[in-house]
Amino acid sequence: MELRDKVCIVTGAAGGIGSALCRRFADEGARAVVVADLDADGAEQVAASIGPAAMAVSTNVAVEADVEALIEKATDAYGPIDLFFSNAGIGTGGGVEASNEAWQRIWDINFMAHVYAARHALPGMLARGEGYLVSTASAAGLLTQIGSAPYTVTKHAAVALAEWLSITHGDAGIKVSCLCPQGVDTPMLRAGRDAREASGGTSAVLASGGLLQPEDVAEAVVNGIRDERFLILPHPEVATYMQRKADDPDRWLAGMRRLAARVATGG
Repeated sequence: MELRDKVCIVTGAAGGIGSALCRRFADEGARAVVVADLDADGAEQVAASIGPAAMAVSTNVAVEADVEALIEKATDAYGPIDLFFSNAGIGTGGGVEASNEAWQRIWDINFMAHVYAARHALPGMLARGEGYLVSTASAAGLLTQIGSAPYTVTKHAAVALAEWLSITHGDAGIKVSCLCPQGVDTPMLRAGRDAREASGGTSAVLASGGLLQPEDVAEAVVNGIRDERFLILPHPEVATYMQRKADDPDRWLAGMRRLAARVATGG
């Protein structure tokens, strides 16, 4: 799909990957870009930087009514939604000992927000026989995130939902892609890295590869959407890691345990 003349919604769009996507979609000639974020001021700044083709909408993606209202506002302003990019997400550390509150919060934002987006965007798309749903998961959703069970689990769930949507609605004109980068230089990643390094550890992202800029990811996304690829992998090596995992899960797990040990010791 080409983005020219399309109406696009992007959540988590006040910074990082989301803001880069908004600006790149506008550069591609999108008719309208709806900049959605809980950070209303940040969303307004991004929309203002794009110009009259953009509109900011304060949105808490963890609240279904907010996502429904977002789609209604965008439709009222610009007409049918061509592409909904469910990008908002958070990170948290810890394992199964993390609190129920922490698990629920990351589940609502990293997974249920994708459910809400599809639930309320799909009916209009299906009625027209066309539409595009994109979700940001992570390489962690295909592999794992060392030091964070909640992040790993919710990102795996996001990938599984995207797969199901493609299987179920792909023959009805609905295109689905899932963005799965490794390290991207965003405020969320920097905060997690700083916290780990302050405690004497090493960033798992840096241990397994380098960082991309959000603009690099936006470039990969535009190319992936143009080709209508399901998996958008800004770090191509992720495909190799996936193959190794599939070929020999036990060997892959042993290697990940060694990596986890190096990360824990700063080695």
